Amino acid sequence: MKHGSILVALLAPGLLPAAVTAALSQTVQPPAPPADAAPAPYAMSMGDLMNTFVQPRHAKLGLAGHAGNWPLAAYALAEIRETFAGIVKAKPRFAGLPVGELADAALKEPLGAVEAAIKLRDPQKFAAAYDQLTQGCNGCHATLDHPFVVIKPPDASTFANQDFNAQH
Repeated sequence: MKHGSILVALLAPGLLPAAVTAALSQTVQPPAPPADAAPAPYAMSMGDLMNTFVQPRHAKLGLAGHAGNWPLAAYALAEIRETFAGIVKAKPRFAGLPVGELADAALKEPLGAVEAAIKLRDPQKFAAAYDQLTQGCNGCHATLDHPFVVIKPPDASTFANQDFNAQH
């Protein structure tokens, strides 16, 4: 059979509609983005920022202070302050309110009390100041209509790979 005869046989009336239908049913993939195209940046929500950065630092501060590891507590306190400074830059407003002013109103005094207790290496003053800090967090949540987000001192460490006891 010659090539022309094969082509005629394939294009017979019964085969042509099936071939066209099969060809049309193929999914066309959109073109891939250029290799040098920058991905769209992910903008973290306030919840992302609080859960990812603030809440673990709050817990670590409490665990370090409870263990009497004052250098680690001082470090955790500095990390909390730095984190809030970054959050204020990333999210200057939340729910129409100025984040910096909210953070200062809720946390400035408690963070100062925590710092003083750490410098004194006083477990009782630290516990009272840490409770004040925790209440400041919850007060801010209530102000922002999130009273269901209740922060508390940690019962135990969720950081199995970190020793919070003072190093000698």
